[in-house]
Amino acid sequence: MSTETNISVLRAERLDAAERSTFKILLAVSVCHLLNDTVQSLLPALYPLLRNTFRLDFGQIGLIAFTATFTSSLLQPLVGLYSDRHPKPYFLAAGMGITLAGLLTLAVSPTYAIVLIAAGLIGTGSAVFHPESSRVARMASGGQHGLAQSIFQVGGNAGSALGPLLAAFVLSNGQSSIAWFSILALIAMMLLFKIGYWAHRYRLAQRVVTAAPPGTATGSTHAHQSSSFSSRTIALAMGVLIILMFSKFFYLASLTSYYTFYLMDRFHISVRSAQVHLFVFLGAVAAGTIIGGPVGDRFGRKFVIWWSILGVLPFTLLLPYANLLWTDILSVVIGVILASAFSAILVYAQDLIPTKIGTVSGLFFGLAFGLGGIGAALLGKLADHTSINFVYQVCSFLPALGILTAFLPDLTATKRSGNSD
Repeated sequence: MSTETNISVLRAERLDAAERSTFKILLAVSVCHLLNDTVQSLLPALYPLLRNTFRLDFGQIGLIAFTATFTSSLLQPLVGLYSDRHPKPYFLAAGMGITLAGLLTLAVSPTYAIVLIAAGLIGTGSAVFHPESSRVARMASGGQHGLAQSIFQVGGNAGSALGPLLAAFVLSNGQSSIAWFSILALIAMMLLFKIGYWAHRYRLAQRVVTAAPPGTATGSTHAHQSSSFSSRTIALAMGVLIILMFSKFFYLASLTSYYTFYLMDRFHISVRSAQVHLFVFLGAVAAGTIIGGPVGDRFGRKFVIWWSILGVLPFTLLLPYANLLWTDILSVVIGVILASAFSAILVYAQDLIPTKIGTVSGLFFGLAFGLGGIGAALLGKLADHTSINFVYQVCSFLPALGILTAFLPDLTATKRSGNSD
């Protein structure tokens, strides 16, 4: 008995040390996500500058967003699929290197065509970075997958909020001042080299764990997760999740890509003031992201998806008719509620197909970027033919699609029934 007690104590000590180590990795990945998305968010923050420099219309601005997000969305599932089969320690740093190349190209772009090439490089860098970094976040989760994804994603949301705020002050010297942000990309690359090799060592350790006898807890849990749902149930759930992603990211495209133009057109405020308002909205998105994960861990992903998609509908319907003060208030409420959805949707999908974490992460991050890009392009054209205010009136109905959450199976109930068997 004493020998077993000593072994249990030793295992507990090792587990505690491992959790401290993995939490540091999780924070480091979140910081890198912050740096990555700070750099990437410079592109939409540059739209007013690029519009004046190259005399662009809303459709051409939408094409810039579409180029960055289409390359990202097209490549992310492929990168995730490849990394599931052939994980490489240098993937994360390589993705940041491509983003750095796009950033420097953007700083010296003499023509609109070169701007599109720079946008494509930035999208490619994102395609490499996000699936693998999301996988690392799950590795370092300690079983709290929702919390881990929220911590990881809040870094990106914080970066997206910080980028426009920095741009409002740093980019006042013109397009060439973008090059200063290359320092952030270089810092991220150094961190990502270390994170990549930690992930490599983690995978080697997991091979030993998965080689345990079938009767062990690890082996049985994995088998149960991989066979909990039929192919038909998985296909239906994935289809519903994709529709919900459409609802969420088309609406977010109207805010992230055109919110500054909407505020300037409707309330006649300056570019710098509009960017500060955008920062407030994106800060609310960051807050909502960190809330959604732990709530999903505690109450279930489906509960969070219900609340964050359908629950935002009354506020989106009011937004196009509000004054400036209430626009700020409503945008904050919308940002907090709507942002809580993505971590819940992503972890829900990972739990559906736990053997394909990279592929699922790449697919849903790719959808997030792709739907946002398509939304930006289509909404830009709609704004050219109607008005930016009409765009917000149309988009206000998108969260009504959240009613489809009713067709999602309850993963919490399934896990409970599995645990009781």
